[in-house]
Amino acid sequence: MAEQLKSCCCASRGDASIVAPESTVSYERSVSADQQQRLPEVDSELASSSQADENMVLIPAGEFLMGTDDAEGFAQDGEGPIRNVRLDAFYISRYAVTNEQFAQFVTATGYVTEAEKFGWSYVFHLLATDAAREAAAGSPQGTPWWLAVNGAYWAQPEGADSNILDRADHPVVHVSWNDATAYCSWRGGRLPTEAEWEYAARGGLVQRRYPWGDLLKPDIEHLCNIWQGKFPVKNNASDGYHGTAPVHAYKPNGYGLYNMSGNVWEWCSDWFTPTYHRVTSAVSPHYTKPTHARSMRGGSYLCHKSYCNRYRVAARNSNTPDSSTGNCGFRIVVAGEGGNQQ
Repeated sequence: MAEQLKSCCCASRGDASIVAPESTVSYERSVSADQQQRLPEVDSELASSSQADENMVLIPAGEFLMGTDDAEGFAQDGEGPIRNVRLDAFYISRYAVTNEQFAQFVTATGYVTEAEKFGWSYVFHLLATDAAREAAAGSPQGTPWWLAVNGAYWAQPEGADSNILDRADHPVVHVSWNDATAYCSWRGGRLPTEAEWEYAARGGLVQRRYPWGDLLKPDIEHLCNIWQGKFPVKNNASDGYHGTAPVHAYKPNGYGLYNMSGNVWEWCSDWFTPTYHRVTSAVSPHYTKPTHARSMRGGSYLCHKSYCNRYRVAARNSNTPDSSTGNCGFRIVVAGEGGNQQ
């Protein structure tokens, strides 16, 4: 299929024949005492309403040059051509949604993620515990470093013998597009469009490769959480992290937004098409015609120039809306004054 993307750091539910345990398929869950112990204590101030507060940044209405014709880009992903795009003002969260914030959502609503309903989610092989490897139900062809681990979900990111008690301020992962949309609705917001995400990620810079400029490591300083070493067998973690980093790690961009490159992929509201720049409006573009997948932006801790190189601000990726992995999260948008709630 022409629109199907393949990359090292993306795996879809349909990529492999996975058999989940019968007891974990399509169930309703209340948070048990054992599960509650695996959830971080909720800080009500951090997890406050999504209305414009200290955790939301106002991105002013304006125009920017979207896309790239960079030689490092992937034309087949539809990263170009460069074009001028105009957007209304909007608020976007300073950080990706954290485990702490998602825990409040689950505690308040009893929401069950799709990873829990399916009974499994994708875990990167070097992060999986021995028990998780034994619980793996398979791997996708072409990306064997992804393990479909039974029992892996947002509160058990490496499998049933893991938890997030020391990762309250890390981005929530193992959330599908549908899960992310449910959270955003509960908070009174929505996912960003691709155009909003890229405008915000650029931080006011014009046609730079990264949120901070064109050099990946200016003055030999790590500014994002990506793969360091030989993918997929050795991660030197010279940037400080083997897996996810806290959402406030590294320096923010010019708009005060953190981790717009690396750490975790972030879901966007658009359906994905490689012809995006050629078929959407130049004013508040939003691709709404259903395809097989939803758009993702930003790259993750698994991205490496030798394989993925999609931690550039113009880079694009996609996954099916029911898919979940240990390197994909999201952030939330609220319309600014006069803005479009999509």
